[in-house]
Amino acid sequence: MKILSIVGARPEFIQAMPLNLALKPHHEEILVHTGQHYDYQMSQSFFDELNISSPDYNLEVGSGSHARQTAQILLRLEQVLQKEQPDLVIVRGDTNSTLAGALAAVKLHIPIAHIEAGERSFDRTMPEEINRLVTDRIAELHFCVSQAGIDQLASEGITEKVFLVGDVMLDALLLVTPVARRKSKILAQLNLEPKNYSLVTIHRPFNTDQPSLLENIVNALNSLSEPVVFPVHPRTRSILHTIGAQPESHVKVIEPVGYLDMLVLEENARIIATDSGGVQREAYYFSIPCLTLREKTEWVETVDLGWNKLVGADEEAILDSWYTLNPPIERPDIYGNGRASQRIVEILTREGVNIDQNRIKPSYSSTHEEVKELS
Repeated sequence: MKILSIVGARPEFIQAMPLNLALKPHHEEILVHTGQHYDYQMSQSFFDELNISSPDYNLEVGSGSHARQTAQILLRLEQVLQKEQPDLVIVRGDTNSTLAGALAAVKLHIPIAHIEAGERSFDRTMPEEINRLVTDRIAELHFCVSQAGIDQLASEGITEKVFLVGDVMLDALLLVTPVARRKSKILAQLNLEPKNYSLVTIHRPFNTDQPSLLENIVNALNSLSEPVVFPVHPRTRSILHTIGAQPESHVKVIEPVGYLDMLVLEENARIIATDSGGVQREAYYFSIPCLTLREKTEWVETVDLGWNKLVGADEEAILDSWYTLNPPIERPDIYGNGRASQRIVEILTREGVNIDQNRIKPSYSSTHEEVKELS
């Protein structure tokens, strides 16, 4: 089976690695990078560190509004789909790349598999929530991280071709952490002692597009009495500069780091504060307490189990929880056992013959000249 996989942001790069390894012996995979994340540390460094082959296509859409970014991906990806004519398109998570990839495929009557299907924050002010809802509605195959995803899809009337596989990001973490421990020098470079610092990441529009909320978070960080490592997303850095927010000296503002360094920073932190869904899960896998800088999360199980606490961008709530969050000893394997990629490939191999072959295929009218520039 010829599979076209779409990636565009950090969690998708990470997920691509274990699934690529699992797919290779059985199927042909075409990897398309939308260019949604284009900064080296947010993009190419992941391919370099994880020893993933460079993408077959880079759409180079860059930054922009949600509408512009989604539209550019649709326009450029359509040409690739028309050229490659894959049997299946794989999309992941909840980014603009996810939504645009699914829309481009369904318009060309190409079946879609959605990894991380069924996750919901129930907050439609988040663009990611809309991306999830639409993608699940038009996907052919739904790969769920946990039983909560299965149950949510069922409540929305989606019960066919829904599979519990676990978290591909856990697959990647288990594969790469031993390598990160050997190779990363980030603790020495930043003069950090394990469990004597905290780690913060902020990139969601909810926080970055509202200066008062970002200021609240920075004020909370400035009030802490321990070293804080703050790898700053390019968009976040720009807004910090615009609003004149000045982190204190104990807040180590650094450039975005690669995957190996990030794993080491996460594993050795005393506590993590983030608005990232991927980092919430990675904190859980490393048994690190997590404060989520959002009002809601799609990873509700981590909150229910006491390992994660929602504090939003409330300065008082952040400070009240920073030293008092005390998770239980128990940390069950709610997101699988690290074999999600193998499970997905088994299902794709089995279901490949069952994917609706009676869909009307479109006429592929684009010329070779129209698409060769993307090759």
